[in-house]
Amino acid sequence: QVHLEESGGGSVQNGGSLRLICTGSGFTSAYYCMAWFRQAPGKEREEVALIDSDGRTTYTKYAESVKGRFTISNDTAKSTLYLQMDSLRPDDTAMYYCAADSTPGDCRIASQVLGAQAFAYWGQGTQVTVSS
Repeated sequence: QVHLEESGGGSVQNGGSLRLICTGSGFTSAYYCMAWFRQAPGKEREEVALIDSDGRTTYTKYAESVKGRFTISNDTAKSTLYLQMDSLRPDDTAMYYCAADSTPGDCRIASQVLGAQAFAYWGQGTQVTVSS
């Protein structure tokens, strides 16, 4: 059973930085597509960043609202996913979730079509609060 656990959330001021970490365990497949989502109160869960790596080539995708400010990366040897968040703004305030899926294929397309439903495994979330 895949288990994902997020950490690194907290409270920062406008313009600050945080680094989110997602530690995974129980992986049985050689391939996983992984992503960060966020959900603010009263809003739908939205994809923030995605990383798709087949061991030779790595693809990343970002929401327009975070491009140039957030960076997704992974360490497959440690089964760890990261999200470096810089120049944080109050509208980045949300619960941030780590997600993973092992379905073969282009997960960038799958996530674009299916959104959060493209991912089978989820962490419990870590809260990020940015004050003005």
